Amino acid sequence: VNNNKEWFDENRHRYEESRKKVLFLTELVINEIKSFDPGIGNISAKDCMFRIFRDVRLAHDKTPYKVNMGSFIAGGGRKSTGAGYYFHIEPGGSFVGGGAYCPPADVLKAIRTEIFDHSEEFKKLIYKDSFAKTYTEMYDDQLKTPPKGFPKDFQDIDLLKYKSYAFTSRIQDSELF
Repeated sequence: VNNNKEWFDENRHRYEESRKKVLFLTELVINEIKSFDPGIGNISAKDCMFRIFRDVRLAHDKTPYKVNMGSFIAGGGRKSTGAGYYFHIEPGGSFVGGGAYCPPADVLKAIRTEIFDHSEEFKKLIYKDSFAKTYTEMYDDQLKTPPKGFPKDFQDIDLLKYKSYAFTSRIQDSELF
C-alpha cells in the first residue's frame, strides 16, 4: 500500500475522483434517510463524509492516510454525538450500520436508561429475525462491571454494559466494485 505524502500528492486526482463519487453516494443516502427520518435535518454530504487524514498523534501506526472512505449521517453530520447511520467503503472491509458509536457519557447514560426502562422492547427489536439477519455485528466493547446507577441484579444487566450501541452489516466487494 502506498501510504505516504509523496505518492498521495502524485495521485491526488484519483482520490478527488473517488471522493466526488462518495459525496454523490452520501447525498443519495441522505435523501433516502430523510424520507423516513426527518430528524437528520438539512445536512450536506460534506458535513457527513470523514476526511482522509488519520490522527497519528498518539498512534503507533504513523501512516498518514486512511484506507477507507465513510460518511456518518445524523443531525449535525459526522460531528454528531447522537445516533445515526454510517457507511464505510474499504476493499475487503466495507459495511453499513447505524446506532450510537462511543457516545459521550450523558448520551450513553440516556441510552442505557431507555434500555433499562424498556428492555423487553429492545430485546424484541435486536433479536427479531429480520434485524438479526441483516445486522449481524454489534460493537461489543463492554464494561467488566455493571454501569453506575443501575442495579447489579437487573436481569438484562449485560445489555447495559455496552459502551456503544451500533449495529453493522458487512458488504462484499462484489456488491460495490
